[in-house]
Amino acid sequence: MIPLENIAVQAAHAGGDVIIRSLNRVHMLKVKSKGRNDYVTDVDRFAEEKIISVIRKAYPGHRFIGEESGQSGGSDDEVEWIIDPIDGTTNFIHGFPMISVSIAARLRGRLEVGVIYDPLRQELFTASRGNGAMLDNRKIRVTSPSSLEGCLVGTGFPYRENVAHLDAYLGMLRSISLKAAGIRRGGSAALDLAYVAAGRLDGFWELGLKLWDIAAGEIIIREAGGLISDIDGNETHRETGNVVAGSPKVFREILRSVAPFANELA
Repeated sequence: MIPLENIAVQAAHAGGDVIIRSLNRVHMLKVKSKGRNDYVTDVDRFAEEKIISVIRKAYPGHRFIGEESGQSGGSDDEVEWIIDPIDGTTNFIHGFPMISVSIAARLRGRLEVGVIYDPLRQELFTASRGNGAMLDNRKIRVTSPSSLEGCLVGTGFPYRENVAHLDAYLGMLRSISLKAAGIRRGGSAALDLAYVAAGRLDGFWELGLKLWDIAAGEIIIREAGGLISDIDGNETHRETGNVVAGSPKVFREILRSVAPFANELA
């Protein structure tokens, strides 16, 4: 395990510990709305502070992009950490067991490390560039179906400002539903991406994600042999937030399925 990955794992566990200690008092938490159907709790903030403190202890000069704290950092602008302390906050508030801690590191703009930790199942998905992807220290690979037929595909529904894309999304949903064996909406995009890498899902698509939802899952999927892009097949998914991912053949078939509706997103 390379040093950046090792620190990311330590930080993810530390953030996960904050979440676990809060589970028996979820009903007492202060919940604030950041926007329509977009919430934050004190646990999100505490977990992010803990994650950053662990990383800063090892790398005091590194920069950060956190979902809750925004951009911050020191003198070394070559390394940037991208952090989502609780991906699936709405799930967390309701006690729905699909949440994750997502941490990625970029070196000079290129993703080097991704860690996604499920504190409820205590499952750890990791990857570093060129070294493959792991689940709890076991190598993982994407599946290898020849088409969408028989596949299980993950997704996320448009909400917040992305509700404007609902009609286009429903067209995509219908197109894929007619081909796949099933579609699942878990509520934690980072964990969905990790599941694609581990072969639990064959593919995934969602509109309007944020950088911290995508970054760690992206490198884990790539290192597991999968592909990821925006819905046009271009490398702008981190900017647009529109994501398609999967094993190579499924990835391409999802792209073909959503293509007729892509122009509605302009």
